[in-house]
Order: sequence, then structure tokens, then C-alpha cells
Amino acid sequence: MDLETITQDNNPPFPVHMLLEPDYVLPAGVRRSQFHAMGTQISFLLPEEQFTLGAEIIRTLFEHWERTLSRFLPDSELTQLNQLAGKPVIVSKLLFSVLSSALDAARSTDGLYDPTLLNQLVQLGYDRTFEEISQQPSTVKNTIVPGGRWREIQLNPPLRLVTMPAGIQVEFGGIAKGMAVDAALESLRREGIETALVNAGGDLAVSGMPIGFHQWPIEIQGKTRTWVVPFHHGALATSGIGRRHWRQGTELRHHLLDPRTGLPAQTQLWSVTVAAAQCKQAEVAAKVAFLLGIDKGSAFLSQHGLAALLVLEDGSALTVGPWPQESMQEANKNEVQQW
Repeated sequence: MDLETITQDNNPPFPVHMLLEPDYVLPAGVRRSQFHAMGTQISFLLPEEQFTLGAEIIRTLFEHWERTLSRFLPDSELTQLNQLAGKPVIVSKLLFSVLSSALDAARSTDGLYDPTLLNQLVQLGYDRTFEEISQQPSTVKNTIVPGGRWREIQLNPPLRLVTMPAGIQVEFGGIAKGMAVDAALESLRREGIETALVNAGGDLAVSGMPIGFHQWPIEIQGKTRTWVVPFHHGALATSGIGRRHWRQGTELRHHLLDPRTGLPAQTQLWSVTVAAAQCKQAEVAAKVAFLLGIDKGSAFLSQHGLAALLVLEDGSALTVGPWPQESMQEANKNEVQQW
């Protein structure tokens, strides 16, 4: 799979989650940087000699994707498409590609991934950027309805024509971040930059390897502890409720809605981290596994041959598939179970 158990040749650790911390030593010849886009922190590692070009490629790509796909920007193309629901609209190549991928994900997961839950998110209080959300004083005024209306969206690929049914709005969430990470690495490779790590708020992918290293040590936060896992190639994505939650009146809400109810999913899971060949795949799989819960989610991941780390609400954890449990560095290994 994408996770490998390989030692580091005595190099100092640089856990990726802590790229913002100056105390961690980076490999020789590697630079890091960060910026904010698409509602999250984008961080990256690049070779020193290619840093200026690579950083410009990454920043330009994420800024373009945000201008096109953000539901919080009133002049974004996605906002305009949502405002024209019920009418046929010709859209850009980028928006058509992301929407097509989102609908493919919905079909392949029998609707457990649903990009048409924006109205429900807004009703539940997620009506502004997460940084601006405070405690919502009121409760839901109208009945929350289940999802599923993605099936009514009509696409005409030759014309890039999209017709959305009246009354729905699209919101891509994590799949857009994952696709942006994949696209950034592909853009870097086209410019001859073969070694890179791009991390969009915990959804990350790697290409190549720093000189002298045989793995990327990736830090994954649990509810009560942190693990560092050896990562060789591919992508990782996490879906969880550790950061994006808020109160609406007396109700605790989070952003992972179950399309079967339209409400925040109620499982015993705190987070799911999945390894896959592409960040887009890892993102969809992590979200679906979270919505399905411990047993069905683990079975779903096993069925698709994916490695994963599931963190439960009580802070304990279990692994699925070829996740490198024996190489995980964490405080109390007795609480990590092999699924």
C-alpha cells in the first residue's frame, strides 16, 4: 500500500503536521512554507533549488481553485452556479471537472458522499467561514431534509453545461482540497520538480523523497495522543470532528453530515485517516468510512483494499488493512488494535 515501514537512516524527524513549528529539523536542501487558502492552511516542502518556482506554482493553483470553488466568495463561479440553480449554465473546465468527480464519488458510494448538502449545512449554522462561526443563538427553524438530490444534476460534457435542479446548492468540501493537492503535485512534476509534499489542512500527498531519506514521517493527531507513521508515496486524508464543530443553541454540530438524515453523523468515531494512491480517493474514503461507523466503515475500507487509522471518541484507535501499526510512534501502543 502507500504506507511503508522503513527506517530513517538516523536522520532527525520532521513530522509533517508540525511543519509550522521551527523546532523540527528539515532535511538538508529542503525548504518549507505555508499560506491560507480554500478555508485551511496550505503547507508544503520543496527542494531548495526549486523552491521559488514550486512555491509560485502551488500558491497560484490554490488561489485559482479558491476563486473558482469557494462557497464563501460572492463572486466565485460556484456561488454563481448555485444562484442559477434551475437554469442551464456553461461552466469552466475546472468547475466541471470537480463537479463531475463529486458526482462520480456520489454514485460510487451510493450517495454516502453527497455534494448537495449545502442548504442543510447553512440551516445547521455553517453559513460562513469556519473562522467566523461563533455559537449560534437559535435552533433550526425548518425541518432538515435528507440529501440525494445530486441524482437530479444534469451534465453535458461536450458543452461543459450544468443544469442543477431548483432549490439545491453544491458544496464540495474535502474532495476539492484533495483534488487541488493532486493537481499541485502534477503541476510540479510537469515543471521537473519531482520531490514535494503538499498538505492542505491534513489532506496531503507526496512525490519523490528528500535526499538521504527513505520515508516521509507523517504526524497524525488523535483525540488524546499523536502518532508518527512512515509514509513512502501516495496520499493521506483525514475526516473527523476534532476541529470543525460548533454549537447551535443547545445542540453540538459538526460538518460531516449524513446524507441519509441531513444531520451531523452520529457514530463512535472521532476521525478516520486513509491512505490511497490519490488524495481525492483518500478524502472520499475517509468521509464515507466515518459516516458508516466503526464496523461498516472498516468493512468498506477493507473491501477496497485501503489502509486506515480509525480514532474513536474515547481516544482509543484501531487500524484497517496494511496500516504500519508496528512502526507507529505513540504514547500507549496497548490502545491501538489491529482490525
